[in-house]
Amino acid sequence: MKTMFNRIILLMVSLCWINSNLTAQSLDDYLQSAAENNPGLKASYAEFEAAMQRVSQAHALPDPTLSFGYFISPIETRLGPQRAKISLTQMFPWFGTLRAREDAAAKMAEARYQTLLDAKNELYFKVKQAYYPIYEVKQQIHWQQKNLEILASYKALSTTSFASGRGSMVDVIRTDIMMDDTQTTIQLLENKIAPLEIVLNRLLNRADTAAIIVSDSLGLMPSGARIFRDSLLVQNPKLQALTLQQEAAKANERMAKKSGAPQFGVGLDYAFVGKREDMDIPDNGRNTIMPMVTMTLPIFRSKYKAAVQEAQFTQTALAHRRMEMTNSLVSSYEMADYAVNQAAQLYQLYDQQIVKTRQAIDLLYTAYSNSGKEFEEVLRMQQQLLKYEMEKATAIKNYYLAQAQLDYLTAKSE
Repeated sequence: MKTMFNRIILLMVSLCWINSNLTAQSLDDYLQSAAENNPGLKASYAEFEAAMQRVSQAHALPDPTLSFGYFISPIETRLGPQRAKISLTQMFPWFGTLRAREDAAAKMAEARYQTLLDAKNELYFKVKQAYYPIYEVKQQIHWQQKNLEILASYKALSTTSFASGRGSMVDVIRTDIMMDDTQTTIQLLENKIAPLEIVLNRLLNRADTAAIIVSDSLGLMPSGARIFRDSLLVQNPKLQALTLQQEAAKANERMAKKSGAPQFGVGLDYAFVGKREDMDIPDNGRNTIMPMVTMTLPIFRSKYKAAVQEAQFTQTALAHRRMEMTNSLVSSYEMADYAVNQAAQLYQLYDQQIVKTRQAIDLLYTAYSNSGKEFEEVLRMQQQLLKYEMEKATAIKNYYLAQAQLDYLTAKSE
């Protein structure tokens, strides 16, 4: 149990940790705020505390029994009439029963602790799932606005070319159409921000209108050591919880077997005796004390056998559930790892394509300024540049979301 309390301390430190080097409203700030304020995580912690309280209950002995009896018709004894009796009895379960019960409760408390860890990790994952789409949308708005500014300059150039007789009015109209499309896209993207921010604010248990500030730019993270399956299967709290539940079921099986053994009790009877009036004898009216030993007779064996079988079936079910969880985690890990690599490659591709496309636009723009021709190609390349910028923002979002899933699956500490 000392190890358990050490783990609790480490968990609470991680929930309340503040990094003084972080800028205000960074992702780490939102993670910390979620850990401190999210009602779901608070509920998980309360459930863990409740499980800890069951441990102290498990090793307690049954309450002693105190009984009192009054003889309406006193029983005559040699020392006098017996008028009343008080009995005190304490029952004791079979040897090892309390230890098995305590072990089961302790293992379930440790399993609940692992569930709490998983709830914290899942909350962090959800915060990231809400955070990075906001970054994506704001980046896309930024590039759409840049595109609108460039289109405005193209419109001015095409208007000048048309006025000088080197260009066509169609070029001006094409630019107007693209500007209208861009303005509508910007409006739709801006409308998308509010519901995304509400999702994040709700995870933080804040007002829907609370301001959300995201990073201005994100890039690929430095390549680190790959976390392999072995680490995944060792560190994941869900698997740890199932393992501990199996151990608790084994303890329940031992307890069920020992519950089928007799229980013993010790006690005292104290009898109140009145004095005899018909003669004077030694110890006349002396109260009596009688030590007692009791034992239960567990002759109805079906319920004990059923309890043992219940614990055994529970162990079997948990073993199958753990294997199913292992398969699911490995599958999810491989897909997330692929998604990280895919998004990283696409991000690098779009980065290269953006550089080349800008070079092509510069050449086309210079040629059009001189000849008034190929304006449609200038617009097409500009839209291609916008497409790459938009997809680059989506790629970096997908990259961080996939990395966040890997962090969740491998229980990576923040």
